[in-house]
Amino acid sequence: MLHRRIYQFLIIYALGLGLLFAIKYAMGLSDYVIPSPSGVWETGKETARRYFGDVGNTLAVAMAGQVISVFLAGFVGIAGRRATWFGSFIKVAAYNVQAYPIVALAPILFILVGDGLITRLLIAAMICYFPVLLSVLGIMSEPVEEIEHFYRATGRMRWQLEVKIRAFENLGKLTTVISGSATLAFAGTIVAEFIAANAGIGYSIRIALYQSDMGKILAALFMIGIVLSFYQGLLELCGQAVRRAWGGG
Repeated sequence: MLHRRIYQFLIIYALGLGLLFAIKYAMGLSDYVIPSPSGVWETGKETARRYFGDVGNTLAVAMAGQVISVFLAGFVGIAGRRATWFGSFIKVAAYNVQAYPIVALAPILFILVGDGLITRLLIAAMICYFPVLLSVLGIMSEPVEEIEHFYRATGRMRWQLEVKIRAFENLGKLTTVISGSATLAFAGTIVAEFIAANAGIGYSIRIALYQSDMGKILAALFMIGIVLSFYQGLLELCGQAVRRAWGGG
């Protein structure tokens, strides 16, 4: 699983890099605009250690934001699973708030909270919270009639049991959603760092952009892809382990 994620990224990255070099030589662009393959290699070697640390910093914030968003989405999704006024209110609020792009809300957070760790954490949580919430709401709002009917008929149904049944029957979907939210959390953290921050790989990309250094940007993108592929692979392995432990296959 891990090696498949990584070599798939390497193939995609190599294709993108090849296309970039094809454009460079077809249009006769200078190394200042698009560096040569040897220039990219040298830049990658020079920045590897620093960028790996930057990506690790970004990943730590993204993981914390993802954990917050998953727990919050689970709590709200369970509370809003029933077709009551409160449940409908939560769903409408989730759809409406999701309509606002994070880049529009990010400046407000930076003004109110500043450009430190808290803002990066909030943006990471926000950008992956609503997709996770909508998935949890969909799963928790859909009864598993053939199982739930028995417990209702015998008077043994409780809300805790109802949640367990629906979570168990949709465990594959839940683990897929959580794994997919890693990309959103990582992207949200990079966006926060790129807009206004003083740490992380997004901040390094912003500096490279101001310097018009394409080589550093390509090196940063490579490091992001490798680390994110590894992290997603780990999440998928954990999801498979949970399904086996719970008897989900």
